[in-house]
Amino acid sequence: MTDRARLYLAAGLSPAQGRIKGAEGPMKIGIPRTLLDCRMETGRGFVLLIGASTLSCCAAYRPRPLEPEKTARAFESRSLADPALRAFIETQTGRAVPAWPPDPWDEDSLALAAFFFHPDLDAARARRATAVAGRRTAAERPNPSIVGGPFEHVTNTASPPWIWGVGLDLQFEIAGKRGARRLRADALAEQARLELAQTAWGARSKVRAAAVELWAARETESVLGHQQSELAENERLLVERARAGETSPLNSTQAVLLADRSRLLLADARRRRVDASGGLATALGVPVSAARAVALSTASFAEPPDPKAPMSQGARAKALKSRPDLLAALAGYAAAEADLRLEVARQYPDVHIGPGYAYDQGADKWGFSFNLPIPLFNRNRGPIEEADGRRREAAARFLALQAKIINDIDRARDSYEAAYDKLGTADSALARHLEQDAVVRRLLRPGDVTRMTLFRFQLDLDTTRLSRSQALAETQQALGAFEDALEMPLAGAALPPASYEREPR
Repeated sequence: MTDRARLYLAAGLSPAQGRIKGAEGPMKIGIPRTLLDCRMETGRGFVLLIGASTLSCCAAYRPRPLEPEKTARAFESRSLADPALRAFIETQTGRAVPAWPPDPWDEDSLALAAFFFHPDLDAARARRATAVAGRRTAAERPNPSIVGGPFEHVTNTASPPWIWGVGLDLQFEIAGKRGARRLRADALAEQARLELAQTAWGARSKVRAAAVELWAARETESVLGHQQSELAENERLLVERARAGETSPLNSTQAVLLADRSRLLLADARRRRVDASGGLATALGVPVSAARAVALSTASFAEPPDPKAPMSQGARAKALKSRPDLLAALAGYAAAEADLRLEVARQYPDVHIGPGYAYDQGADKWGFSFNLPIPLFNRNRGPIEEADGRRREAAARFLALQAKIINDIDRARDSYEAAYDKLGTADSALARHLEQDAVVRRLLRPGDVTRMTLFRFQLDLDTTRLSRSQALAETQQALGAFEDALEMPLAGAALPPASYEREPR
């Protein structure tokens, strides 16, 4: 093989490519054209191989500009009828969805829709990918450096007048610095994974809260709509009787005021329902128009679990061992410990050795150098104290979070138990009222019960229904707060990590 062929191979080109490109090929990798005609001696080949390897295996930059108009159109086109969402839900639940879109939607399906669409999950996934990439960064070893020089021209000699040299600087890390970096990167990657789980729970919690609000608003609107129709009919009858002189104008005026107040309450319930629909859209990560006609499963909210059930009683101990934010705080403490370990290891300087080659007026010379920094003026005490302070901060944050979680769980459990008891009282009152309604209707004969008596009884029954609906909504909201304190579902299934860890779109 010729010297020219060996040079092309060292530069990552084949001899055939060299013949096609001519002198243009080696110029692209920064090799002077005059070197092609030089005699390739052992030292010079060493230099050229180092230069060629430096330019190989480089990553390419690929721009990804953001186009606001395009991203806005993509968001506005999102729909809960997306076939890709259906495939995602079927994959995660392991069962086919018989009708699409679901009619009605249950809590788990809505949570999966949020995992599919919500941008907070996209950002958390990106942060986790960055942390995982940090593990590779921490595992990399320092690159060797090329040390050039001297480059000299001697004028008063009969031998070749050039003196030039090149060498390597090889850095060897000691005291376990690379291992400490890897421990820290592993802890940060685990913290990012747990923060992604925390974000997923937050998305699920917001979807549930918005669904409860929408369901409660619809229930309230339904009861108030029935009540308003009764009051409007009562208003019509009393106004007609007042005009005919059959009743006092005061009665008709009271009926008008009651009907007007009922219309205002109904209008407010409709506004609340519209706002709740928009809140559900925000929680899902879709346009408001995509969530207006969502049908909600009443079974998801009709029967809240008993707070005294064994599962609820044992949830506190389980939560204190499995809450993602608590485990993320532990991972953050582990990262702070690894950071302190790294700063302690940096007290000990790294060793540098440098084999080299020199061309000295026609003679090939090989050399060896040794470099060991002397820790004379500082022993890395400042960074060590800073890292120790960060470790104390991480420990304090963990302890504060743990105390907050314990109090939040106990307070949320007590609040849920009180709301559950109130719901039981409302159920009993409604049951008694319904029994009395049946009795009144059986007694409804001419002369026994007037229509006004029946109207007032029906008005009271609607009020009791509304109170029971509000008590159920408060119980569901208290249940949501209890689940948030536990960060685990009591009324539904725990969704697997695969449902939120991977990019679904």
